[in-house]
Amino acid sequence: MSLKARLRQHYKYFLNNFQTRWSDNDQYGHVNNAIYYHYYDTIINQYLTTKCSLVPTKSASIGLCVHSSSDYFKPVEFPNTLDLALAVTKLGKSSVTYEIGVFESGKDEVCAVGKFVHVFVDSEGRKPMGIQGIIRDGLEELVVERGDGAML
Repeated sequence: MSLKARLRQHYKYFLNNFQTRWSDNDQYGHVNNAIYYHYYDTIINQYLTTKCSLVPTKSASIGLCVHSSSDYFKPVEFPNTLDLALAVTKLGKSSVTYEIGVFESGKDEVCAVGKFVHVFVDSEGRKPMGIQGIIRDGLEELVVERGDGAML
């Protein structure tokens, strides 16, 4: 399935009615490309803190971004509300690949699709460590599969 063909049902977790801000717009009158990364970071960290009990300043492990990318299909602008959608397309021993869909609230056509890869590390020494416990359990809930049973 192409990224542009992503629909809401592809995703497992939503942050709905996310309000754009005037400062999100660029000189062309639409949300600037870099702002989408704020959206991606927001939904991922909101999920990790509320659903996986991650406390960035106190947890034994934290996720560090090692890769990110974004594909844009339809511009959005202020004022608007967005629905941010999250799925996990790959869950490894110490890394996780997220896919984030950005939708205008109430619409099914994806405006942008982001990819974000976290490697979980020891919060003190910053050495890779396995994704364990409630964090792994929470991430497993977001895994999406292709029709043949393999992850996307």
